[in-house]
Amino acid sequence: MSPVEERMSTPVTAGSQAGPGRRAPAHLGRLDALGYLICLGGIVRRELLRFFNQKERFFSAMVRPLVWLFIFAAGFRNTLGVSIEPPYQTYVLYEVYVVPGLAVMIQLFNGMQSSLSMVYDREVGSMKVLLTSPYPRWLLLLAKLVAGVCVSVVQAYAFLAVAYFWETDIPPVGYLAALPAFLASGLMLGAIGLFLSSLVRQLENFASVMNFVIFPMFFASSALYPLWRIRESSETLYWICQCNPFSHAVQLVRFALYGQFEPTACAVVVGTTLAFFALAVVAYDPGRGIMARRGGPAGDTA
Repeated sequence: MSPVEERMSTPVTAGSQAGPGRRAPAHLGRLDALGYLICLGGIVRRELLRFFNQKERFFSAMVRPLVWLFIFAAGFRNTLGVSIEPPYQTYVLYEVYVVPGLAVMIQLFNGMQSSLSMVYDREVGSMKVLLTSPYPRWLLLLAKLVAGVCVSVVQAYAFLAVAYFWETDIPPVGYLAALPAFLASGLMLGAIGLFLSSLVRQLENFASVMNFVIFPMFFASSALYPLWRIRESSETLYWICQCNPFSHAVQLVRFALYGQFEPTACAVVVGTTLAFFALAVVAYDPGRGIMARRGGPAGDTA
């Protein structure tokens, strides 16, 4: 266990830190705003260190979107041409259209992978200790969520940096304007994954859950095909895509990359984030949620 986790999971008394003539720092062991920030910073720092120390995780996350961009998009360029539709001002190539969706796909996979690590940490890892700490569970879950978002944003911008050399025609100001959109979409997808992690007790069962969530969300969306083209093929599938929150996350990022704001997509993303995070907080509550029926993480009550 790291020193940060020990400080967060163990109540600190003045006597344990202060010797004769010495006083412990006021923020240690206190559940105030400063203590919350220390807890939040410790968990975020731990996740970032884990990410940067696992370089294969970074490269594996980049393989999927780059393969789709360099191989599939090149082959579908003439078959799946995109007509003029907002936020584009002219006809665009297929690889230009799919870049925002592929960037959000990275966040989707990262959110599910973060949830996978949550299942492991909750049973035998650091989160098992942190969930029994004096800090409220909503704070611990929020810290885990923010940490995952930070990692996903780094990966998404790394992909955009590579896609820049593929003539994606994204204006320079769009990279900065898209940052709030990436944060919002990352929070939404992370909140969904956090709730799903509360439904799975065994690590072996999470892979099947991911298959039933990731691929339908990704393919039944506007990430790879314009919705008007989907509507020409199937009205039912069109409305499924419209109800898919991933479609709205893609549209939010797509418009932001071209300096525009899509209010409907923003409302859906924010609402979905709040709803699933609230469900995750309730599910991880040992008194009334799913953890109550399981006896807490790894069979212990908090």
